[in-house]
Amino acid sequence: MADRDADKRQERDQTDESLRVERIKADASVAVKQGVAEAAEDELVRLARERADAVVQTARDDADHDARPLPQASKAKTEQARDQADAQIVVERSQADSRLEVERTDRVSAHAGALAVEREATDADLVEERAHADTVIAARDQFLATVSHDLRSLLCGLSLNAEQLVKHSPDGAGGDKLRAFAGKSQRMVARMGRLVNDLLDVASIEAGVLALLLEQVDFSQILQDTIDVYEPIAVAKGVTLTIEAAALPQEVALDGGRVLQVLANLISNAIKFTPAEGRVVIRVQVDGHMMHVAVSDTGIGIPEDSLETVFERFRQVSRDARGLGLGLHIAKSIVVAHGGKMWAESQVAAGSTIHFTLPTKAPDA
Repeated sequence: MADRDADKRQERDQTDESLRVERIKADASVAVKQGVAEAAEDELVRLARERADAVVQTARDDADHDARPLPQASKAKTEQARDQADAQIVVERSQADSRLEVERTDRVSAHAGALAVEREATDADLVEERAHADTVIAARDQFLATVSHDLRSLLCGLSLNAEQLVKHSPDGAGGDKLRAFAGKSQRMVARMGRLVNDLLDVASIEAGVLALLLEQVDFSQILQDTIDVYEPIAVAKGVTLTIEAAALPQEVALDGGRVLQVLANLISNAIKFTPAEGRVVIRVQVDGHMMHVAVSDTGIGIPEDSLETVFERFRQVSRDARGLGLGLHIAKSIVVAHGGKMWAESQVAAGSTIHFTLPTKAPDA
């Protein structure tokens, strides 16, 4: 649960950081636009003043050229009038500048107020959306878990009924036909059971309660049990299945059932996507307190841009309708819950290798 909460907090922190960056960009853009607008206004004022000064100077030059010589007293009055006019122009310009500055300040304040209101509304909407999303996810996970448990109980009943049909079918052609139908039903029930178990695992992973039962197990026995199950399938398809492993520790602190689930998923996928006469190899190495397992095949491969997303839930690289795209997501979650890592390497049309590591000792050992 703590890991799940940490993931949620990390996702929210990333969202907040993205929002903060976008706000900085928006503020910078507004500041640039405002600066350009103010510069344009200043330029218009400057040009208008230059034109006004030119008009005044032209008028003065014309008046000086056309006027007859004036007495000294008249010249003094004229100069005084001009000085008064120039002083009046300075006062009017100062007043105009003051009004322009007030208008700019009011405009900036109004813009800042509107921006603050918009941000507050956005933050409120974001909080509301988060709360709604959390509620929906919790309700979905609870519904999924409840329905999956009920389905598993029903499937168990169907499987038992099919088993009884196989057991009590009469001899002869009629009985053989019943046993064939019952066998098909068992296989379909088994497949549905796997899908339901996958959905239950996903619900547990999303809720942060994927339970592990750590105990001292023989990893080589787990590996051999998995091979025993899938070797007939590989032989039937014409695929060679081999193990390359050095000396393995006799006892490893793992959840044996979960690790078998991981191996089964990787090996079954490798066989499924490898053509006849291909190879599937399981390699195991121990380095200190970590064990490195690699499942390689000579199959269709995984595109480079899908090497990370292939581990996402409901994600399928191929258009195979036999699954929900949950296997690798669950396998990686199991490995991570043990304290290991899982990653993929591949080349299209040449094959893939899924790697994972597992600690050989319990966390408190």
